[in-house]
Amino acid sequence: MDDMLNRSDYILNVDGVSKAFGGTQALKDVQLHVKKGEVHALLGENGAGKSTLMNIIIGLLQKDAGTIEFEGKPYHVKSPVEAMNLGITMIHQELNPEPNMTVAENLFLHRESMKGKSFFLDKKAQNKRAEELLSKFSTPYGPKTMMKDMTLAQVQMSEIIKAVSCDARLIIMDEPTSSLDSNETDHLFNTIRELKARGVSIIYISHRMEEIFEICDRVSVFRDGTYVGARDMDGVTREELIHLMVGRKVTSVFPKVDCPIGDEVFRVEGLCGNGFEDISFTVHAGEIVGLSGLVGSGRSETVRAIFGLDPIKKGKMFLNGKEINIKNPRSAIKKDICMVNEDRKAYGLCLFRSLRENISLPTLPDRQRKPLINQQREKEEVATVAEKLTVKAASMEHNAYSLSGGNQQKVVLAKWVMASPKFLILDEPTRGVDVGAKSEIHTLMSQFASQGMAILMISSELPEIMGMSDRILIYHEGRLNGEFSRQDILDAHVTQNDILAKEFGQ
Repeated sequence: MDDMLNRSDYILNVDGVSKAFGGTQALKDVQLHVKKGEVHALLGENGAGKSTLMNIIIGLLQKDAGTIEFEGKPYHVKSPVEAMNLGITMIHQELNPEPNMTVAENLFLHRESMKGKSFFLDKKAQNKRAEELLSKFSTPYGPKTMMKDMTLAQVQMSEIIKAVSCDARLIIMDEPTSSLDSNETDHLFNTIRELKARGVSIIYISHRMEEIFEICDRVSVFRDGTYVGARDMDGVTREELIHLMVGRKVTSVFPKVDCPIGDEVFRVEGLCGNGFEDISFTVHAGEIVGLSGLVGSGRSETVRAIFGLDPIKKGKMFLNGKEINIKNPRSAIKKDICMVNEDRKAYGLCLFRSLRENISLPTLPDRQRKPLINQQREKEEVATVAEKLTVKAASMEHNAYSLSGGNQQKVVLAKWVMASPKFLILDEPTRGVDVGAKSEIHTLMSQFASQGMAILMISSELPEIMGMSDRILIYHEGRLNGEFSRQDILDAHVTQNDILAKEFGQ
């Protein structure tokens, strides 16, 4: 342990912790040492053991071996409520809000406001406390808003506010910005700096390297369930961290290959719907068009309408020059239009079904003869596409739930590759995946484009938008507010600041 003689400087000491699930060793003799009032990054590929250790710390899992100390005392909890009462709380990457609760009820779950010493809730007082918290974050929703009526980004911000409101002395943040736009991310970072100034410690898990260097003081790296090492952020490079994480050289996180741009595949004219108005653009064969904008700017709303998830109020859509009418996702798929949704667990996967079933689901009729499925053909075709997309799993019969985030995302991609789409929509294609898997997914995108597929990509990560797009369309308050070409970026005529300025309406 670094600074071994100054254990009083550390709020959390994890030594020799191991955890196995059956025959799988998730953690082996790992360590983690977090100082008081520091932002400590925890890096590693999906499946490296980061979330397993965090779940042990908050009491969702029990360790098999090792010791944990918190504030100089032996630490052992059996539930997140017990951890919260001792001063540790966590914002999870996979959000599971209670949909029929209000924001106020969610914020104060397990610590409700009561009327005196009675068993009755004091909803008025609770809503007032919630409103005070929400006002600090300038949220567009109130304490009585139902969780089911909120966007993914709003739910994530609600969970962040909930963690901050607990007066915890150690907050674990697992991919806290995965659904936040640049403005919301800046707000979060300011909150983190305020917490740090008050002596609160943060364990920060993220696959976004630029965030790690901006907000973190130190970093610990895990690989394959083992501890690799710790570094001060001011003495380490991006390349060194990637090498520590993956154990190999990743030549480029954005391996964009320039492909010949072919004929127009998809076009929208004057499209209007919930959250967007008068949208017109084209996507050509072999082209990756990026949609950039703040959360709520209309990007996701547009592609949801294109795919038939939401109604279109006005406008026209064309595929290969012919006008089309899409009423639901089934009709979109029949027209060779497919979409990878930003929330893979809610919309992209049947988590407790096998990988084989997940991958073959959209194209099941192709292997169906009356009521029977040609299972041999299904297994062969699924195995072929899984190998092509380098899905890492012991068997295609394993449940999707058992995979890491990066491999789950590849399974979602695989099922649409099986459908051989002409037009592929990718909404946050690398959300919550590690740098190695991210590079692999970007490589696949270039391969798809080289085969003549037209791709429309939404991403909240500007480096991804700039690194992978042939053209960038920028949204502001439901309308298109600018367009930049890949050549503009390569020639340094356009920077991140230029794109941000357009996102903010300039």
